[in-house]
Amino acid sequence: MSYTAARRWAAWMALLLLCTPAPYSQGNPTAIKAALARNPKVVKAAWWGFQETESTKALQAAIDSGADKVVVEDLGKPWIVDKIKLASNQEVFFERGCVVLAKRGAFKGKGDCLFTATLKQNVALIGYGATFRMWKADYHTDAYTEAQSRMCLAIRSCTNVKVYGLTLAQSGGDGIYLGVSKRDVTNTNVHIKDVVCDGNNRQGISVISAENLLIEDTVMKNTAGTNPQAGIDFEPNHPGERLVNCVMRNCLSENNVGGAYALYVVPLNGTSKPMSIRLENCRGTTSSFGLNLLTSNGGEGGSPRGTVEVVDCTFANTRGAGIILTNVPAKRMAVRIAGCTVANVAAERPKTSPIMLGTRSGAYDPMGGITFEDCTIDDPMDRQPLRYLDVVGDTPLTDVTGTFLLKRQGKVERIALTSDQLDEWIPARKLKYIPRLKLDVATLAPIIPNAPVAARQPQPVRQRLTAKYFLYATAQDSVSLRFSYDQVGRYGGKEMPVTVTDGAGEGLAAAKVLFQKEGTVAFRAPATGIYTVTCLPGGNSVAPRQSSHVLCIAQSRGCFPLHLFTGRLYFWVPPGTTEFGVKVSGEGGEAVKATVFDATGKQVWTEDNITEACMFDTVRPAKPQGEVWSVQLDRPSKAPFEDYFVDLRGVPPILGFSPQALLRPSSPVAP
Repeated sequence: MSYTAARRWAAWMALLLLCTPAPYSQGNPTAIKAALARNPKVVKAAWWGFQETESTKALQAAIDSGADKVVVEDLGKPWIVDKIKLASNQEVFFERGCVVLAKRGAFKGKGDCLFTATLKQNVALIGYGATFRMWKADYHTDAYTEAQSRMCLAIRSCTNVKVYGLTLAQSGGDGIYLGVSKRDVTNTNVHIKDVVCDGNNRQGISVISAENLLIEDTVMKNTAGTNPQAGIDFEPNHPGERLVNCVMRNCLSENNVGGAYALYVVPLNGTSKPMSIRLENCRGTTSSFGLNLLTSNGGEGGSPRGTVEVVDCTFANTRGAGIILTNVPAKRMAVRIAGCTVANVAAERPKTSPIMLGTRSGAYDPMGGITFEDCTIDDPMDRQPLRYLDVVGDTPLTDVTGTFLLKRQGKVERIALTSDQLDEWIPARKLKYIPRLKLDVATLAPIIPNAPVAARQPQPVRQRLTAKYFLYATAQDSVSLRFSYDQVGRYGGKEMPVTVTDGAGEGLAAAKVLFQKEGTVAFRAPATGIYTVTCLPGGNSVAPRQSSHVLCIAQSRGCFPLHLFTGRLYFWVPPGTTEFGVKVSGEGGEAVKATVFDATGKQVWTEDNITEACMFDTVRPAKPQGEVWSVQLDRPSKAPFEDYFVDLRGVPPILGFSPQALLRPSSPVAP
């Protein structure tokens, strides 16, 4: 070969080598530099060096490069990564077939997520045919601290976000989480389209705070692991968060352990920005329920405002009711269900209607403001299409209107929701109204000042969420209380707070009871009188185990919410009382048996399998002396037994563990 030909050959080889991409494992700094010099700046993540064992640094470096677009290639093997932080003003494009896989053994932090965008803007994740996958089963082992927040994708306080085409699977929390990083900074202008959330631990999608949210053509399925286990859950955490102009269109939620579409908006109140949520042409199937809306209702802050519209949707083959609406304040919110179908739901729960309305304890305002426009109920069972379970016991159901097309056993019947029709379906609307008594706690004292030690010992009455007790002590007494913090179902726990306040509401003592253990709170009474003890077990339960002084159960959430308790509790009927009642109800299809006994021990009323509110009431001549009556609570003979409520009307709202250790007002109480 001549000298000239050799030089020409060497030049061609040098040019060929320059144009040939470096091996993925080595990276390609030349390509990076050239791409970042162009406009728009488009880079490939593998240019930073793809590694089969872990490529966290490469992918994070590509995102941090300032590129307008990052392409994550399908290299035939997954991108194994630890936590990835997203950037503003950037599209991350995942090629079809690309898999981003959570690094196994990582994500030990409770809030560690596969991808996170925090206080970012103009973020796009495009990945038709691409997958984000985590290791849900690993996060339930002893190698990990129990948590619910290991998300595939966490979006917190971001603006202008697009998520298209991706599959998000097997997270330790939610497939997609729309949360808040900075108080009062909501997510705005978020568009989720053609996404699949499959087999996630807590929810397919959780919406904590969002304004102008559109979710289209998205599937949320196979959610199982940690409650609520829904397809999607709109669940703000405090009144300042927003659910404004949130729209779902052409979505499918199926085969979730929890519900298909959950709207748990209890933290919103009258100070919140009015919420607006709309579902169009969505389907919910083979889940615990189809649609569940639960709001706050009165109380501190007032009832929330807003609208919920559900149009042309189908809820079918659910284990529970197709539609559940609870605590909706009639004068503050408007719920419109139009052109929807509820089909073949609650097949193994004959006492559950396809559509369930209800209240929870603590509801103050009338329930209602609900319109059903030409909705179809396809139900093979002979039962009411709609029921109202008023746990509170005296919450009016108003402004419920519309029409149903009822299909049953080959017959079709059109039913108008008139007042007469609602009265026929909801006998509790006709229960006698007996008001609760207002209680001046400062007037309480034991009916027997020195009750025997054995009589002062509490029964293990289990309560959930919040449990309150009144305790009487004299000045300088040493007081000691012991409680157990018990598990309910699969709920996890760590510590249960216990607080003691004096008559002025000032904190006096505090303690924490470890999960599935017993713990003690102790203090010295600075003055003679009543002290309030509050326990917060959350979804689990608390039970009193020992007390040095007279201890009684106080109202919580407007009545007495009890859990799996069987036994007899006592209440005081003041002198001069001419009318009073004991109202009992189950929760969510669960039931209880209740029996009332008068002061002589004579049975005066009993009812088994109580689900809907029913009441013992009596009218009698005034008696000059007060009396101790009792209510016996037992397992129902046929229905499920777990949570239920007792509500005292016309008598002091206090339940005692024995007839000797019972508190009573020393002065008259007023209605």
